[in-house]
Amino acid sequence: MKQSFFYGTVILILAGGVTKLFGFAHRIVLSRIIGAEGMGLYQMVVPLLYFLITVTTFGLPVAIAKQVAESEAAKDHRQTRRFLYVSLLVAGSISLIVCMLLLLLSDSLAALLFADTRAHVVMLAAIPVIPISAISLVLRGYFQGKQNMIPTAVSQLLEQVVRMALVAVMTMTFLSYGIEYATAGAVGSIIFGEAAGLFYIFWQYRKGSRKRTVQLMRRPLYTRVKTGTASIRQLIHVALPVTMSRVIGSIAYVLEPMLVPFALVIAGYATSDATGLYGQFAGMAVPLLLFPTFLTNSLSVSLVPAVAEAAYQKNAPLVHRRIYQAMRITLVIGAPCTVLLTIFAEPICALLYGDQFHEVGLILKGLAPFSVFLFFQAPLAAALQGLDHAQVVFRNTLIGAIVKIAAMFAFTSQPSFGIYGTVIALNIGITLVTLLHFSSLVKKIGFAIDVWEFAKILVAMLIMGYSGSYIANQWLPHATKAYAMLVSIPASSCLYLLLLLAFRVLGRQDVRRIPWIGEQLSLFFPRR
Repeated sequence: MKQSFFYGTVILILAGGVTKLFGFAHRIVLSRIIGAEGMGLYQMVVPLLYFLITVTTFGLPVAIAKQVAESEAAKDHRQTRRFLYVSLLVAGSISLIVCMLLLLLSDSLAALLFADTRAHVVMLAAIPVIPISAISLVLRGYFQGKQNMIPTAVSQLLEQVVRMALVAVMTMTFLSYGIEYATAGAVGSIIFGEAAGLFYIFWQYRKGSRKRTVQLMRRPLYTRVKTGTASIRQLIHVALPVTMSRVIGSIAYVLEPMLVPFALVIAGYATSDATGLYGQFAGMAVPLLLFPTFLTNSLSVSLVPAVAEAAYQKNAPLVHRRIYQAMRITLVIGAPCTVLLTIFAEPICALLYGDQFHEVGLILKGLAPFSVFLFFQAPLAAALQGLDHAQVVFRNTLIGAIVKIAAMFAFTSQPSFGIYGTVIALNIGITLVTLLHFSSLVKKIGFAIDVWEFAKILVAMLIMGYSGSYIANQWLPHATKAYAMLVSIPASSCLYLLLLLAFRVLGRQDVRRIPWIGEQLSLFFPRR
């Protein structure tokens, strides 16, 4: 069932919000059971896991979404199925090879990659996630290309529900064997969650395409390979630069848990303290920073096939309109998130993690003001990929990763900066890549924004920030942190919404597009 760009985006945002809440609750439970040291071990392995998933999927989720959108626009349903078959074959084959190599070379890799040898156990536990996730991501890309976001949304929800239901049980079961086994148990909950999501999305595909799939699979293997050669070339044209972009990002992500603790040791910290500080940075502060990105990531998932379809039809005004719509939604949503994370960084972290992790709030406060650039990054990259400029995204990502890694070591190894050098480096990397993406989009298609409309949103953002801080610090100076946030966050958010209405940034036509309740809700909003 094909959905409109806005409708599909809202479905993914709603599902992404619930998914993020479960995912964040998962981390809170985990941090309270295994502490900063266990989170440090967890964060040493998870970046490697994401890197290997990136390698095995080979950029195919984005590539298949783009190519399926184009083949559906051309009404070539046979080609659509061919893209899916080839993608599953490639992703499945690569994932099996990677898993076998990982098992055979696990001891050597663990000694080479991890400063803490206990991470080896966690790495072994994570291996089954790779093939399950690879197949699931390809199937999601297929449905996204058909602009049907419901299977992706439901599979993400199911994955997080299962993971959340099992994390405490599996972690506590192995805690008596040591912190590394408890962390491996937490990774086990990821395996079951991924498997549940894959089962659902595969069932959705079989339910809708059983007859056509059987017909395709009955063809001789050599015929399928021969007819799939052209499809492979088309997929690789998009997938290769997408893969390289993600590999570069993943390499930087993998280097972080090796580089940052090492740089902290150079700065004078003990190894256990360095691991704990990195756990607070990567396992507690950064997930909070990334929490609102489900909004813009959902937008980018819908944007790739929507832009690819419009570009295939050579409809330049529609391409510009969809990209601008994505940028506008990003700022409307991202602005208040940036404000709230900046103002309430310390009380939020104290409330969620406890006062014993006092550094987390300070780290988040240093990261939060630059989160507005982070929110724009995924939609801008998606627009370039949908326009067949994935190689530009790769170039920009490579530049940003090199600058970030160099800055991370240079600043973190200085005793005067410590872990806050890592904060500075991350902010530099985020800002640089986002600005490069935007300048590339301007250069490629002459994209432009309505500066006056964006300025009004920024004014509303600043007023919201001032009001939230004033309510918490001046009106409720003696209240508990939880109560002050409970009052000031809704009040400042309502003021932000009212300012958007007063400035005519939001209007009836915007609200009407919301699925299910938009038509009724729009009656209370003015026309723009």
